[in-house]
Amino acid sequence: MSLLNDILTRSQEVPVLVDFWAPWCGPCRVLGPVLEQLAQENAGSWELIKVNTEDHQDIATKYNIYSIPDVKLFWKGEVIGQFVGALPKSQIQAWLQENLPDEGRDEFNSLLASANGWPDPDYISRMALYVLEHPENPEGRISLAKHLVFDDPDRALELVEAVRMADPSYDTAQYVRELAHFMTLKLTDGSPAGQKMTAAQVACQAGDIKFAIKLVIDAVSIEKTFMDELPRKVGVALFQALGNASPLTKQYRKLFDMMLY
Repeated sequence: MSLLNDILTRSQEVPVLVDFWAPWCGPCRVLGPVLEQLAQENAGSWELIKVNTEDHQDIATKYNIYSIPDVKLFWKGEVIGQFVGALPKSQIQAWLQENLPDEGRDEFNSLLASANGWPDPDYISRMALYVLEHPENPEGRISLAKHLVFDDPDRALELVEAVRMADPSYDTAQYVRELAHFMTLKLTDGSPAGQKMTAAQVACQAGDIKFAIKLVIDAVSIEKTFMDELPRKVGVALFQALGNASPLTKQYRKLFDMMLY
């Protein structure tokens, strides 16, 4: 299995795209030149190795090759992606973009996962440094805005300013905007609902989201229409930021909805 050893060894350094083919296979003759062209265009980011299943039946058996062409992407000795059949070039390019390993992306995902609840002051400093070094990453800016929104709402708004409706992170940007707007309001009318929402601002700034939610629910129960339904809008934004899996969402969302109706 010297060819397999070559594949596994090389895949420790660079992703290896393996094209399982045979001379008698018509679709293989269509796909092969496309893969070769892509390999030339992407030289350095991944390598192509062609495996004739007639000559290397042991490798074909090991990787359960029942239909060809069969294309598998190897990384660090493991298959991390595959497709069967002769796809057009555009679809292969999209498949490569989705499946090629990205160590920078892995690092970013680890950073995202390092947040200890919400908001996390320690996370802010780490993500702020990342955003400074990677200003082109919109996810980083939006995540930073989410954690900054109570302490620095103006900065949070700047970070999500460029996010438009067609962007995947639009919903997140919207609740960040809603919370930033809330944190910049001067609630001085002295009404019972206004007092509750003022206290909710203080609780948010202190990072006590549970108490803030309770105060918002109280405000909803007192006056649903206060300041153009501010308690409802803030409550929805808080639950969106927490996510459906949050214990606070599970504990208080139903009560919040009951107060609304």
